[in-house]
Amino acid sequence: MGALTHARYTSTAIALHWLVALLLLGQIAFGLALEDIPRGTPARGYYVNLHKSSGILIGLLILLRLGWRLAHTPPPLPATTPRWQRRAARVSHILLYACMLALPLSGYLASNFSKHGVKFFNVVRWAPWGPDDKALYAVFNGAHRFAALLLALLVAMHVLAVAKHMLIDRDGLLLRMWPQRRARAGRLPANLPLENR
Repeated sequence: MGALTHARYTSTAIALHWLVALLLLGQIAFGLALEDIPRGTPARGYYVNLHKSSGILIGLLILLRLGWRLAHTPPPLPATTPRWQRRAARVSHILLYACMLALPLSGYLASNFSKHGVKFFNVVRWAPWGPDDKALYAVFNGAHRFAALLLALLVAMHVLAVAKHMLIDRDGLLLRMWPQRRARAGRLPANLPLENR
């Protein structure tokens, strides 16, 4: 019963959480699939530019999500949550946001230290503003790959933590970030005051 009384994230925060999560997982899978396309072929250039373009848009969405998070205090964890779990949750969220920001930024920077730059959705070419520098490209591309790997590991830990709360603790913590169904007409919550029914 206590699980149902947890404070919830805002509807905007919930929508941004699930949208960014799905887009990032899809983008990581897309990046892995690019490894199967031979280098130097037109198909590779086409799909790499789609990956870059969608990455830029996801990056902007991540900035929006971070801005919303900074402007809206998240609901507190249940009072029964041990201190070490509170610290672990805080550190893991900071690392998740750092990876979410580093991933599109490092990819964008790598593109600008390559002669190819970005052809936005294969229509508009954005000429690179940096020199064609293989060493700098390798640094930023390596950071991009590392951020993707670290993000995947952090997401796996995040999912395991959610599973622990659902299956072991049974504290309803997931409900704070789960989309809420609207009450159907004619079926109002029993705890709603009579004057609001």
